[in-house]
Order: sequence, then structure tokens, then C-alpha cells
Amino acid sequence: MNVLGNPLGVQLLAEVWECNPEKLNDVATVEAIMVRAAEKSGADIREIVFHRFEPQGVSGVVVISESHLTIHTWPELGYAAVDIFTCGERVNPWEALESITQELDAEEAHAMEISRGMKNLSRLRKKMDTQRHDPET
Repeated sequence: MNVLGNPLGVQLLAEVWECNPEKLNDVATVEAIMVRAAEKSGADIREIVFHRFEPQGVSGVVVISESHLTIHTWPELGYAAVDIFTCGERVNPWEALESITQELDAEEAHAMEISRGMKNLSRLRKKMDTQRHDPET
């Protein structure tokens, strides 16, 4: 058993470059791409909110039972910032990211995976020390 326990969720922070600028600037297209990514990952979609900025760019969120998928686009740079946060083991965030990068025609993508909800080691040690000195726990 891992001393820190299992994470509550996984969060991917992705830098997606050299995307199709027309797709990045079309709110309906970006929304459809994000919804399909959520569906392909196995997520349970709850709410969808997207907005197009003037003169360019789209931001949006697909709220899922397991957390969320978000995107912020800079069409003038061919760039999208993507955040995929999933809890539990049913949803595959990497599958969602793969879907997004393919559909945006991205030439380059970099992602960082963060384990969320990990136990604090000092708090865990304190709890273990308390249990060792208290025979009733």
C-alpha cells in the first residue's frame, strides 16, 4: 500500500500548439470537440458553457460528474490551454486529451499530470502517531 494513499483524481494541464486557427475561433466547433472528448473518455456530462470573445478566442467548460474539461483558445497563436480533471477510475483523461488534440489538428502538445487529493504526509504521520499512543483507535 502506498503510504500516501490513492489520489482522489487526476488533472491534466495541457499546452496544445499549432492548432487550426479557424477551429480555435469557432465556439460551436470548440464546444463540439470538447463534448466529444468527454464522451470518448467515458465521462458523464452534466453542464456545458462556452463563450466566444471579440475579436477572437473561445473559453469553455464541460462539467462532468467526475469533475471538468476546460479550454481557453488563442487562435492568433494557434494555441489552446486545456485542463482535464477527473475523479475516480472510470474516466480516461488521456483519451479526452488525445481526442482534443486530434480534432484541433494540433502539431504539438505537452501535458503534465497531477495527482489530486493526496493525503498530506505530515498529517498522516501525526494521525499514525496518535493511533500508536491511543490503544482505543
